[in-house]
Amino acid sequence: MSVTPVGADARPARWRAGAGRVVAGTALLTAVALLPWLSGNDPALTVLRARSADQDPTPAQLAAIREQLGLDEGPFTHLAHWLGGLPRGDAGTSWVSGEPVLPQVSTAFAVSVTLMLGALVVTIAVAALVCARTLHLGSRRRLRQGRAGTGAAVLAALPKFLLASLLATVCGVWLGWFPSQGWEGPRSMVLPALALGVPSGAMIGGLLDQSLPAAFNEPWARTWHAYGFRSGHVARHALRRTLAGVLPQLLPTVVALVGGAVAVEKIFNIPGLGRLALDAATAQDLPPLQTATLVLVLLGVVAGLLIQALRRALLGPALRDGALPTLHAPALPRRRSTRRVAGFCAVALLTLVVAGLLRDPLHVDTAARLLPPSAAHPLGTDSLGRDLLARLGHGALRTASVAFAVTAVSTALGLLLGMAARVGAGLTEVVSTLPAVLAGLLTTAVTGPSVWGAALAVCLVGWSPYAAQTAALLEQERASGHMLAAISFGADRRYLLRRHLLPAVLPSVLRNALLRLPTTVLVLASLGFLGLGEQPPTPEWGRLLSENQPYAELAPWTVLGPACALVLLSVLAVSGTASGRGRARGREKVPSLQK
Repeated sequence: MSVTPVGADARPARWRAGAGRVVAGTALLTAVALLPWLSGNDPALTVLRARSADQDPTPAQLAAIREQLGLDEGPFTHLAHWLGGLPRGDAGTSWVSGEPVLPQVSTAFAVSVTLMLGALVVTIAVAALVCARTLHLGSRRRLRQGRAGTGAAVLAALPKFLLASLLATVCGVWLGWFPSQGWEGPRSMVLPALALGVPSGAMIGGLLDQSLPAAFNEPWARTWHAYGFRSGHVARHALRRTLAGVLPQLLPTVVALVGGAVAVEKIFNIPGLGRLALDAATAQDLPPLQTATLVLVLLGVVAGLLIQALRRALLGPALRDGALPTLHAPALPRRRSTRRVAGFCAVALLTLVVAGLLRDPLHVDTAARLLPPSAAHPLGTDSLGRDLLARLGHGALRTASVAFAVTAVSTALGLLLGMAARVGAGLTEVVSTLPAVLAGLLTTAVTGPSVWGAALAVCLVGWSPYAAQTAALLEQERASGHMLAAISFGADRRYLLRRHLLPAVLPSVLRNALLRLPTTVLVLASLGFLGLGEQPPTPEWGRLLSENQPYAELAPWTVLGPACALVLLSVLAVSGTASGRGRARGREKVPSLQK
């Protein structure tokens, strides 16, 4: 872990980052090339079934496909041929359709980028709404109470595919405001952009909202207010001060809006890059899968470089000169409602779990299919007549334990790799481009389908947001004057880590992890829905959402229960942490933002 000033070895750091990107990208493409052979299934059989599901395979047909595709040559020969054709603009032909790959990927990429830009607009708008109150009050020195961020937690916990189904049904089918299917023009982009952008914007806005009070507590803000600077001017500079620490979260958000929007693309029937990559991975159609992966890697690298340049521009020369002050959050008393919200969520969750544990989650009653809530079935029944309250209660422990374990491991990995900048340079950008579904396919090919195999897949890609945030916060902390003073007085690395670096990083990273907790549950559910994770009939919250999503329009109560449980879990985690942090700060003597 380096504690030297930021600009001391910029050129070697750039070389290391570039080498890390090349190595990580090559390793990812190699792993993708090995997928058909790692899966344990005959690639020729998979391709034949993808071409014609009704055709019975014969040895002669399989041999012909192997010869046609050159499968006997092995994965590395295929990878070399594919890489050799890229400089000529030849990405190969699809093993399934026989059509050139590059036009397919180019068309899908254009659709996904257009959707990404629309979703980014929504993300920025929602983030602005979430932190608008703090900006308004803080710029006028009227910020007298801290916020728990429960509103942001609720929006961030909304499952994107469930929100997409709701928007498609209400705004598309019932009201007819926008198209609910297809990709025909700008109007087709509105609903999927909202489904993707609202949860992402709530997460970004929640992180900003928690950082802004520290910026308004800095000496420059107090001085400007005393000299009568306009509140809008103060708000803009406070936003600029805090935005640099949150910007790295845009990298996984941008890539997820392109390659990770598979569920939303399927609901709205959008021919995007994520859907193309998933279909290719399922059919083991290697050329389009490799090309889509390469496009995502390049997109992640370019987005990472742009975000890094924007961060440095926002922070200015202070980052290079080691004159960047550290953000210290003021001691703002928490509202009593924060504790009440946390208590309500805890009681509600406990009631649901205890009531559900008293029922049988596996009992099937086909005569009671899709029944609405009643005294016999308080949350209704699913498509097989199983009691939803029972499945919700029995799935609580498994859902929470796996999600918290994955979040803890991902956070720890992110902290370690974010601090070890020389090791993780460039790796974060590449890993953030890998959709969890593709990681699940690669992991399952080795471990087989299981809940812990799916958890491993999420851990392999889930650490990148925390690593990006850790690296950004550490870069700012190392550029602070008190860090340079501590180094000049002979402080060793252990002291700097314990007294300066970890206190500057941990609170923000942990809050980010809590906001992403429902997303972790849903990613695990999506892997289980594809047969890569938790297998039916085991009850699990995310799987309840996935398997009941087709019935959301006919029987909305089938998804309402697990969705509310996810929201309660997220709000409880965020509110409980905020309440504890407020009590801890109440014992500290830190200047407040009151006049």
